Parts: sequence; structure tokens; C-alpha cells
Amino acid sequence: MRVEILGCSGGIGGNGMRTTSLLIDGDILIDAGTGVGDLSLERLAAIDHVFITHAHLDHIACLPLMVDSVGEMRTSPITMYATAETLEIIRKHIFNWLIWPDFSVIPTPEQPFLRFATIEVGQAVTIGDRSITPLPATHTVPAVGFHLQDLSSGASLAFSGDTSICAPLWDAVNAIGDLRYLIIEAAFANRERELALLSKHLCPSLLLDELTKLRSRPEVLVTHAKPSQLQQIAAEITAGDGAHRPRMLAPGAVLEF
Repeated sequence: MRVEILGCSGGIGGNGMRTTSLLIDGDILIDAGTGVGDLSLERLAAIDHVFITHAHLDHIACLPLMVDSVGEMRTSPITMYATAETLEIIRKHIFNWLIWPDFSVIPTPEQPFLRFATIEVGQAVTIGDRSITPLPATHTVPAVGFHLQDLSSGASLAFSGDTSICAPLWDAVNAIGDLRYLIIEAAFANRERELALLSKHLCPSLLLDELTKLRSRPEVLVTHAKPSQLQQIAAEITAGDGAHRPRMLAPGAVLEF
């Protein structure tokens, strides 16, 4: 599997600051943040599947625009996968004819530009020789992470999505064999620890505590830093103790496994 990091910031502001989106093998998106907007029309039209961790705007901002831009270029609908709770939020508040047209019924209900598919934690979706399994997460809205697995090799990547302290996440991650990469968030610097807890995010001190629960030794990559706190978060991650030695994830990075 080839994972291209289109966006890994907790906000925008130039210098490659794009919000969360991972492109898998050119045809699968994990989240649809502002990084999707840098893709050409041809690359956008090649995306068949979009898996959404949760309904916050920084993770779905480009989804309505992408569907509108390339729907007529495709011969089949784009499929958006999310939990029932997240699907309800997105349908009610985005594809509602007030914020954006409901592309699940246009141009016709029989041949729409977008279709919705419900997923559940622990239940894998298989697309070719790739498996995508929702992982538990703890956030201010219903949320999941994802386990990506290449079924031909068994190698895996885990992505936390937006989460705070979450024991079930570590139970699930520790059950993954041949885990090559763990992408996990640290949205705030340590000075904002209380805000991180209130908003159900992590900061470096919380992240390093959480990583003591990780039994395998994947490469740990840190995402979702607030742009104004990026340098401080990176410094606190580097200075932290622990066996895993996480490093900041960079936009444009490509992970292969």
C-alpha cells in the first residue's frame, strides 16, 4: 500500500499547512481535509472511496467540493464510509440542500454522484487486496481511527484520527501484527494540556504517556498539530522520554508497506 500525506495539520496558514487527508494507492481517501484541494481534477476523479473518521470540518472540508467537481467525470458514485452517527451528522448538516446539495440523490437517485456506506468499529471493509478497519477513538463527537492492512503482505498502518486518552484504541492496536506505522495526533503544546483534555485531543505529555501502552515498535508519526504551536509541539515531542521516539509527520510524505 502507498499512503500519500495530503494534509496533516490541525489548521491552515500557508507553508504546506493542510488539514487531514491520506490518499491510499490513488483511489482511497482517509478523511477529506483541505489537502485534497491540491489534487488535480484527474486525480480527484480517480478516488472511488472516502473513509471519514468524524464529522469535524477539518476532516471533511473538501468532500462536498470534490463530489461536485468530479461527479460528472465518473461513471459510478463515490462511496463515503462512516459510522452511522457520523453519517447522520454529515447528511443532516452538509448534504442538506442548505449548506450543499444532496449528491446522494442527484443527478438522479438511481445514478447519484455520492453514496453512503455504514461502517462499525472492528468490522473490516475489503477493497481488492486492502483491508480498512475502524478503530476505537475518544473525541467530542463520534469518531474512529483506521487500521490499513495490505492483505498480500500482512503489513499494516494504524491511524488514530482525532482522539484523547482511549484504552480500547491500544487494545486494538496491540492486536495488529506487523504494524509498520502508527500515525497519532498531538494537537496542542503541553502548555495547553487542560484544553487538550477538554477538547479530547492529545498534547506531547499525554501522547508520550499513551505510547507506554504500545507493545510493538512501529514508526510513530505525530499529526494534527495546531499551526501556531507546531514548533513547540515538535520540540516537546523530540525532548520526550520513551522507547518509541515519535517524530512529526510531514505533508507530502509517502509511506509504503
